[in-house]
Amino acid sequence: MSWTCPEIPPLAKELEPQLRARIDHKTKPPGSLGRLEELALQIGLMQATTTPVLRSPIVLVYAGDHGFAVEGVSPFPPEVTPQMVQNFLAGGAGINVLARQAGLPIKVIDAGVANPLPVHRDLIDLKVRTGTRNALHEPALTPIEVDLCLERGSQLIRELAQHGTNAILPGEMGIGNSSAAALLYSALLGLPLDECVGVGAGHDSAGHARKKAILARVQARHPGITTPREALAAFGGCEIAMMAGSMLEAAAQRMLIMVDGFIATSALIVAWKINPAVLDYCVFAHASGDGPHRLAVNALGGKPLLDLGMRLGEATGAAMAWPIVRASVAFLNEMATFDSAGVSKQSEAKV
Repeated sequence: MSWTCPEIPPLAKELEPQLRARIDHKTKPPGSLGRLEELALQIGLMQATTTPVLRSPIVLVYAGDHGFAVEGVSPFPPEVTPQMVQNFLAGGAGINVLARQAGLPIKVIDAGVANPLPVHRDLIDLKVRTGTRNALHEPALTPIEVDLCLERGSQLIRELAQHGTNAILPGEMGIGNSSAAALLYSALLGLPLDECVGVGAGHDSAGHARKKAILARVQARHPGITTPREALAAFGGCEIAMMAGSMLEAAAQRMLIMVDGFIATSALIVAWKINPAVLDYCVFAHASGDGPHRLAVNALGGKPLLDLGMRLGEATGAAMAWPIVRASVAFLNEMATFDSAGVSKQSEAKV
């Protein structure tokens, strides 16, 4: 199959004066709600309305295995991926706890887990293959598999849109996926690989050095990578490619995309390289505690809402930031204006 990027509409900039007027006429000094005002404006422009509403937001955890995990790029063994998927489905993972706090439902997407998974109401089976190939020895994915991941990610969002969803919080799970993300950062942002390799799941100094050495060999095995689809084929993984397809489709559907941490941002880099307009529909939830993430956020012009030193992934940073986004829309729609409340406006008299 051949996947085609969906068309992303421009933000409704013609509504900016009206939105700014609505924001400024609330019972507060101009600009006094800071980032909340910026978010309210951005979401209104995304939705092309002066009365934005957040409908049926959902956490989507994309799961996939990576062939080069057997090389020791992670301190955890590959079997942890399906074990953690079971933990998500049982409601016991970090994202389950934080999503419950924020009132968010979760779906887990099997994009490419190496093991078979049981049928579950919260598991969506979109498996493209049972884990990627070992990128140290061969391309992780074929071009056809890359396109299939992108298309299945896109189709998932089209189905959610039909049920009214207009905000997604994508996250991920996959042993080895911080290594794939580092390779994507380097290839697509033009950064030295050494600057892109983070601690991932928690390497000590020796493990971090070993990870860097292995990834340098992987990168040397695939020289001259410049395009996003080439990078996905070379390095993987299924969950990152599927997330990128979902982000592009979400932007095409005028959905809000809450951008999580290190690995989710690698999917956004892929999506951005395919169509830069995707950034108009993104809110950067947090600055990851894994240092290279900040390089990527800066390259994308992002402005994270939170900086809590978190580096768990799973969309946990996005879930933590969600109440802030929800508050931005609530104040715009629920806060009284000076006129409706009978409150005198700031004096315009010159001193």
